[in-house]
Amino acid sequence: MAGQSRKWMILVATIWIQAFTGTNFDFSTYSSDLKTVLGISQVQLNYLAVASDLGKVFGWSSGLALLYFPLWTVLFAAAIMGFVGYGVQWLVITNVISLPYILVFLCCLLAGLSICWFNTVCFVLCIRNFPANRSLALSLTVSFNGVSAALYTLAYNAINPISTQLYLLLNALIPLIVSFAALIPILRQPPLEPLPPDGVRRDSFMFLLLNILAVLNGVYLLLFGSKTSGVTSARLLFGGSILLLILPLCLPGLVYARNWYLHKVHSSLRLEGSGFILVDVDELEIHKGMVTREASFDGYQLLNDDVVRTPITPVQKSFIEDDNNRSCCSKLITRNQLGMLGEEHPLFLLLRRSDFWLYYVAYFCGGTIGLVYSNNLGQIAQSLGQSSETTTLVTLYSSFSFFGRLLSATPDYIRAKFYFARTGWLAVALFPTTIALFLLASSGSLSALQAGTALIGLSSGFIFAAAVSITSELFGPNSVGVNHNILITNIPIGSLVYGFLAALVYESHSTAGSKTGSVICMGRDCYFLTFVWWGCLSVIGLASSVVLFLRTRRAYQRFEQDRIASSMFYS
Repeated sequence: MAGQSRKWMILVATIWIQAFTGTNFDFSTYSSDLKTVLGISQVQLNYLAVASDLGKVFGWSSGLALLYFPLWTVLFAAAIMGFVGYGVQWLVITNVISLPYILVFLCCLLAGLSICWFNTVCFVLCIRNFPANRSLALSLTVSFNGVSAALYTLAYNAINPISTQLYLLLNALIPLIVSFAALIPILRQPPLEPLPPDGVRRDSFMFLLLNILAVLNGVYLLLFGSKTSGVTSARLLFGGSILLLILPLCLPGLVYARNWYLHKVHSSLRLEGSGFILVDVDELEIHKGMVTREASFDGYQLLNDDVVRTPITPVQKSFIEDDNNRSCCSKLITRNQLGMLGEEHPLFLLLRRSDFWLYYVAYFCGGTIGLVYSNNLGQIAQSLGQSSETTTLVTLYSSFSFFGRLLSATPDYIRAKFYFARTGWLAVALFPTTIALFLLASSGSLSALQAGTALIGLSSGFIFAAAVSITSELFGPNSVGVNHNILITNIPIGSLVYGFLAALVYESHSTAGSKTGSVICMGRDCYFLTFVWWGCLSVIGLASSVVLFLRTRRAYQRFEQDRIASSMFYS
């Protein structure tokens, strides 16, 4: 039982790490000051944002480090990289030291790499300690990465709401402090214990409580994250946010109390009829075994031949009729179609899969655009004459990104009552980005800017959190580390391409600053064409996600049928 308590302590520690290490999301709050101090152009500023995202290309190095070093050393290596990367930038922006542009670029790269190392540590902790509920653990902890900007804004307002240079100092120090706080739970990791038959459902109930607390965190930060009424009230609000993060520490006590109650007071009480049904590794293995056995039956043939096993269910019959009626698109949908979920895809096979490239384009033209938008949020607000609203907009993006990440767990919670392929949810999640970008292109008002920022944050947050589960389901859980790192190479590429496009449009309508010579653009024209181009690209991403859903829905439907059949067999 002590082991069960300690694993929840580790989950809380992981939440803390994620909540304070999403430091790339507050780049737009100090980017204008950094641009002025360095005397650089918008294109050069974009390269600094790209450098932070470029750290993801080297994210594999954290996995390599874990092969040779214990987990806590990788955690502190990440903290030291962030301390150096952001600390040196703080010294530069405060004019304590002067560095050439290339060294500032390398500092941004080092800071971005630290985020990847922190994320790897958190992923490993969740997978090791919650193998049966890993999708819920991952979606919950990754969600808190989205509130980092809002938490740092509260800290900024509580300390010195005048100089945005403070953000860089906080980015350097707070992750290091949190790493020390998380050290004890990480060093006392419990051995892996098999869960009792109802253990998965009990853990799922705990995750439901944690998600409720997470929603309270999000609402609190959304309502009070950018309040600037006074230093005293700001400190109280910051204290309240810390209290909400500490509150999950009561979970170990709940674990003890609940188990004591179930076994001593009301041993006959059982948690039945739960709606928590998850896609885990064991289910994927059972599913693959059932599909393999079915392949030997006479009634089963390849999906590419448009023939399914008998007897044919009404759902399968509707799939066949739909494909026959759309003969023009049948080759696009059925050629080299994914046969089942969970099949391992090594690198050479992954790169030959049409489904992977559809997935890559959907992410590249969806979530990555949202990330680049957040990097440019400071200049966007400045160009529209809303510089004073920058911190509010950053908090808005951060809070809705958090809610989007939480919503990524919805398919796991409602699956018993309403089943929909996760790739279908991806297509739904991409739609708000398209709406938001065309809304921003059509209006330069503050309300449109706030609505567009919220929609993009919600959409990109969902995509970021759901991507790990989708990669695991489509291309195999054992290969997810390598395959997901290949997928997110689209982020630095998109950051470079989209950011460069935005910078060119920005500079074409700009004038030189009076003091530093850095260019400044004012008016809707600064980003109008950028929003139009981004909106058109997001339509391509939406179309790609719809095709991916149509190509994979049979595999998801078969998995669900096999899961129901196996649960009936074992019950």
